[in-house]
Amino acid sequence: MKKELITDLFGKFESACYIYEGIECWSARELQAIFNYSEWRNFLKVIDKAKVACEAAGEATSHHFVDFNKMINLAKGARREVEDIALTRYACYLIAQNGDPAKPAVAFAQTYHQSKRLCNRTHQS
Repeated sequence: MKKELITDLFGKFESACYIYEGIECWSARELQAIFNYSEWRNFLKVIDKAKVACEAAGEATSHHFVDFNKMINLAKGARREVEDIALTRYACYLIAQNGDPAKPAVAFAQTYHQSKRLCNRTHQS
């Protein structure tokens, strides 16, 4: 993977992160765009697989995948409420692991989130 693409994807992942009550979170809608999934319904299938993996690992999905609604802007100043999901770093990692590795952003995320988890474990030891 080219260095420019890695730098671009790293920037997108980090800039999409926000802190809510002391926890790093990502919007699933934003992650969908970063991972280059054109349709929400297709991305939801990946999220559902990630939730199954989360449960299989003994984690509560409610700690890593939190449903919420938000308003989005439409044409001519209109607004509409849409479903979204707040994701922890672990949830993003699981989504990447269950995503389409043929998509460059997904392939990058598979290693990016794993390396961040390993770094965090090393620093905590």
